[in-house]
Amino acid sequence: MIRLTRHAAEAIQARNIAIAWVEATLQTPDWVETDPRHADRMRAYKAITDFGGRILRVVFRQEGSDMIVITAHPDRDARP
Repeated sequence: MIRLTRHAAEAIQARNIAIAWVEATLQTPDWVETDPRHADRMRAYKAITDFGGRILRVVFRQEGSDMIVITAHPDRDARP
């Protein structure tokens, strides 16, 4: 199950990011890496066609079988 923190929900709304894009990024990412500042967090990346081809970064952590989304935003510097 995907759960959003309050910050993530506010960021997604403020940045006009569709929740479906967040779900797609978590379910079928183009690539995933460990967050260099927080070893318990992961960064999932996906190019979103409906988002102008921009790469969406979703930062999350696992809590049992749940994915807790910390934040989501377009990442101009992301490279696979």
